[in-house]
Amino acid sequence: MLKRAVRSLLSHSSTHRVKCTPMSAVASEQVKEKWDLYAGVLVERLPVISKSLTKIEQEYSEHLKQIEFERSHKSDFEMRDEKDKLIAQLTQKGNIDDVDSALQQTAQDLKDAWRDEQQQFQLNSRTTDADRKNDVKSANRKLEETLILLVEQKLGNEKLMLLPQGKRLDGETMRQTAERVLKENCGDEIEVSFYGNAPCGFYKWKYPEHQRGESVGAKLFFYRSAFKKGNVNGKQSNFEWLNKGEFQGKLKTQNQYAKSVSELLL
Repeated sequence: MLKRAVRSLLSHSSTHRVKCTPMSAVASEQVKEKWDLYAGVLVERLPVISKSLTKIEQEYSEHLKQIEFERSHKSDFEMRDEKDKLIAQLTQKGNIDDVDSALQQTAQDLKDAWRDEQQQFQLNSRTTDADRKNDVKSANRKLEETLILLVEQKLGNEKLMLLPQGKRLDGETMRQTAERVLKENCGDEIEVSFYGNAPCGFYKWKYPEHQRGESVGAKLFFYRSAFKKGNVNGKQSNFEWLNKGEFQGKLKTQNQYAKSVSELLL
């Protein structure tokens, strides 16, 4: 019985052998999957002014103002205005001979002066010269919306409008790479504020077979930043400040890249 069990076990194990991968093959596979690391910078110029109210928002705002007015108490100025009008009526009837010198300048005089000052004050237009000229190189356009900076960069044999990006150098952190890339692509004049040291998005692509060296492709980590002031200068001459709709239209031929970046704008 014991011999029969041993023979059965041996025959069973011979038909279910475990395939072991040599360590050299694993190491070789890891070498084949080497990737270049890139950092990209999403520079957004945040809205400068509040959005214009829609019709229903305007009506609701007026409704709230009316409710607030009806429930509010009279201010000191309103009380003084009513007192001035009463004194004026009594003076006309001859019931008051000597008007208090403190009331020489009446509330009505103040209202007239304030009205004159208000008429001289003019609100700036929500439409800028850059809007009228459709100058996409100016960040002073579409003040109610968020604008995204795109710059022209060469990938392989193509020139594409992308977020500022570049390859990581040895010894750099990814945040340092992002800062250097922005400076190299946009010059020294532009000032931004990075939101943090960690990337906020990711995208990867493989190089064409005939362009591959040691690396099979690139992994791009996006960093987000807010535009503070300045202009794009230096070697970069082709750049655009675009809102979300314009941005998506510009990148419609780059579906996966556009999708990865659009997820950052939600």
